[in-house]
Amino acid sequence: MNDNSDPEVKVSTDILEPKEESETSEAEDKSIIIASDLFPEQLLIVPLYDRPLFPKMMLPVIISDEELEQHMMKVMKDSLKYIGLVFSFRENEEDEGKLSETGVVAKIVQASKQANAPLQVVVQVMERFEIVKLQKEKPVIQARVRYWYDSDPGSEEELKAYSVSIINAIKELVQLNPLFKEELGLLMGRGNLKEPGTLADFSASMTTASGKELQKILETRRIKQRIEKALILLKHELEVSKLQSRISQKIEERMSQQQREFFLREQLKEIKKELGLSKEGKETEVEKYLARIRKLKLTEEARERIDEEIEKLRLIEPASPEYNVSRAYLDWLTILPWGVYSKDFFDLKRARRILDRDHFGLKDVKDRILELISVGIINNDLAGTIVLLVGPPGTGKTSIGQSIAKSLGRKFYRFSLGGMRDEAEIKGHRRTYIGALPGKFINAIKTCKTSNPVIMLDEIDKIGASFQGDPASALLEVLDPEQNKDFLDHYLDVRFDLSKVLFICTANTLETIPAPLLDRMEQIRLSGYILEEKLEIARRHLLPKQLKMHGLKRSQLSLPKTVLREMIDGYAREAGVRSLENNIKKLLRKAARKIVEDGQEKVSISRSELPDYLGQRMFAEETRFKKPKIGVITGLAYTAMGGATLHIEATSVEAKNPGFKQTGQLGDVMVESSEIAYTFIRARLNPQKKTEKFFDRNHIHLHVPAGATPKDGPSAGITMACALYSLAKQKPIIPNLAMTGELTLTGLVMPIGGVKEKTIAARRAGVTQLLFPDENRKDYEELDESITEGITPYFVKNFDEVLKIGFPGT
Repeated sequence: MNDNSDPEVKVSTDILEPKEESETSEAEDKSIIIASDLFPEQLLIVPLYDRPLFPKMMLPVIISDEELEQHMMKVMKDSLKYIGLVFSFRENEEDEGKLSETGVVAKIVQASKQANAPLQVVVQVMERFEIVKLQKEKPVIQARVRYWYDSDPGSEEELKAYSVSIINAIKELVQLNPLFKEELGLLMGRGNLKEPGTLADFSASMTTASGKELQKILETRRIKQRIEKALILLKHELEVSKLQSRISQKIEERMSQQQREFFLREQLKEIKKELGLSKEGKETEVEKYLARIRKLKLTEEARERIDEEIEKLRLIEPASPEYNVSRAYLDWLTILPWGVYSKDFFDLKRARRILDRDHFGLKDVKDRILELISVGIINNDLAGTIVLLVGPPGTGKTSIGQSIAKSLGRKFYRFSLGGMRDEAEIKGHRRTYIGALPGKFINAIKTCKTSNPVIMLDEIDKIGASFQGDPASALLEVLDPEQNKDFLDHYLDVRFDLSKVLFICTANTLETIPAPLLDRMEQIRLSGYILEEKLEIARRHLLPKQLKMHGLKRSQLSLPKTVLREMIDGYAREAGVRSLENNIKKLLRKAARKIVEDGQEKVSISRSELPDYLGQRMFAEETRFKKPKIGVITGLAYTAMGGATLHIEATSVEAKNPGFKQTGQLGDVMVESSEIAYTFIRARLNPQKKTEKFFDRNHIHLHVPAGATPKDGPSAGITMACALYSLAKQKPIIPNLAMTGELTLTGLVMPIGGVKEKTIAARRAGVTQLLFPDENRKDYEELDESITEGITPYFVKNFDEVLKIGFPGT
């Protein structure tokens, strides 16, 4: 079929096959017969854009070009009997096309023109020709042509073999695709398939090859080469048909299997119905829900909602999308343990035994937990208890929660609140949303299958907020004993009693927890472990656990106490034991390699060999507080990682413009403390003759080392003041003394927090004398003897008392 447009026609030679030398030989020239007496020497050219036609074919051709149609209608009345059909190759429909050099002459058998329809011409294709010259290109194409016929077929035996191969391939093709059978019948009635050239043309026309491939066959003059190319196309068509047949067969088999299974399933369903062995799927679901609620103690509200949903489910068709939504909702309503509670083991001795078995030290924490259990024994209930465990990482907060659950005999469920930003995680999604689910608390109740589990909310200090809501505010209802008995999840939309749940929260710091939320929880502090406690934890818990994980026996490793002590002091001084456990893992991995590579039966590790296993010591021996320098004072700090010692340094530089500056990434509060200390010391020392000119002639620089670590808080006030005093007086402080306390402009020493953490940090660092504000005396006296052993405390009310202790004789 030609294009609607009338493109500029170009003679194309790039799509023709290169002619072999044999094709231009004299013998071939003799086979060309100019038949001007049979066909006209000049033809009207009709471009074909889909595929070329072959001789001996009778087919309709649609003339859709208006100018060509008008011209043909005009000249057909006079003398037009023959037209030239030439394939024109184009990349797309908008392309003008490139006219091939070879085409076929066709006799017009019939022409018909319907209203509002293009001209349709039935043609009988006669012979090939080649264009000698384009005589006219606009508005229609006319060309002078030269005809050529098939002659001198060559070796009959060889052509016969090719013909048999083509006929066999056509037979296979007809069997695979019945559509070819009809086309075969039409073509056989119009041509002599015994001629090899005609057979080649016919077989090529049967294929679904592209117009470009078919044009190459049309242009091939030698019959042997033509029939060979046609056979290749036919074989390719045969492979494609076989592949299509295999695909169709697979699909039919699959469909047949599915239909068979469907019919069998339907028959089985009907048989079961007749025998009374089963009911409709909907009835089965309803009976399942009714069986569930018979075992539950539902509230009135829950029972009404379940009854409503069951009636609704009975009316909905299973094919309806609403059916699955209602079924999922009923699943959640009926799977929750309404009124189902596990029995508590209110046994104080058992609880103490479990806590002592799982944890070493933490006496005050254990006492608080045993007190809670004692109250539960008296009331026979632990309702309304919400515990917050606050402490540095690795101090055992999560494992203590597990031990509480074990001692009470309750189910334990833990989830982390760290980074949670969506309120729906707490209170669930509304059922109007696709994929809606209940919140974490209802999911915890479902998982534990009891209404009074121990639920641990980890990392409550790291909860976030976003445009999706504030989870911390949503927790207010959950963690309020007066409200959580009527907790309303958005998905359930039915109130559920969470008052029997024991909530245990964990946090590293209290600063980021909202005050209303903090007010609802009872705080228990885990301050960290001293060296002796870490030593026992490593021996009793960490080492046996890691030996088991690494597949080693206790007899294969010798790790004396002195080595463990050195490991704790030199490589794991943090408040918790996580770093200590990681170092034990590292040591055991290297020991296991020695056993495997060297064949040692037992690996003994001495203190001197520890750097070979763990690298160089991370924490050097503290000597600054043992041999104090002028302007250097040891202070005590409390951070989210536990207590720590820090050394505050002060120095002076002679300058015409005196002043004061601080470095060390200090926070606003700490900067203010340093300015108070500077003003206080300057005011105190100016009247004295020895120091009256010191501040006028020097620029003072105060630095708190570990400059990469942010620091803030008021508790370093007296430490900074002592550093400035030592610098001005050129007198060092007494050895082995560390201090903490807030200083006012009038010289009063104000109380601070974190006494236990700071004391543990001082003990860890080997400091033997500590200076605290007098109002913190009660906090120090409450500390366990194992923490305060070997430490001499001093309690001061004002800075004069600080000077008497730190700078005696001043």
